[in-house]
Amino acid sequence: MSKSMLFLGFLLVFLSLALPGTQGKIIPRCEMVKILRRNGFQGFEGTTVADWMCLVKYESDYNTKAYNNNGPSRDYGIFQINSKYWCNDGRTPGSKNACHISCSKLQDDNIDDDIQCAKKIAREAHGLSPWYGWKNHCRGRDLSSFVRGC
Repeated sequence: MSKSMLFLGFLLVFLSLALPGTQGKIIPRCEMVKILRRNGFQGFEGTTVADWMCLVKYESDYNTKAYNNNGPSRDYGIFQINSKYWCNDGRTPGSKNACHISCSKLQDDNIDDDIQCAKKIAREAHGLSPWYGWKNHCRGRDLSSFVRGC
């Protein structure tokens, strides 16, 4: 075995040990459509399931453990809920924690609490404008492909 192959093998083992749990559950597209429909997202605050599907695609790529460090705050979970306003990560000064939840709870595979918080955000904003993934990639576009066949 060459030194480069040995190093590559070592690197892969190291990364798998150093980054445990960085990959959450990736919820299949049609399963996510069903979850959103079952939880009353169609018509919620004037949105469609297709809007939410596009949001989830561009915010987290359907990954329950998605994480983004924005510097002064962080985004957590499948809906990328922000620690400055909505959840408590113990590291964001002046966090409002309006959903009354630990941010780590937004990164497990049970997305029931994520759904409740995302709906609270959309209710308070009267839509999906708090999510940049939705504003930049979904707003005003034909999103039918996100739900087609489901």
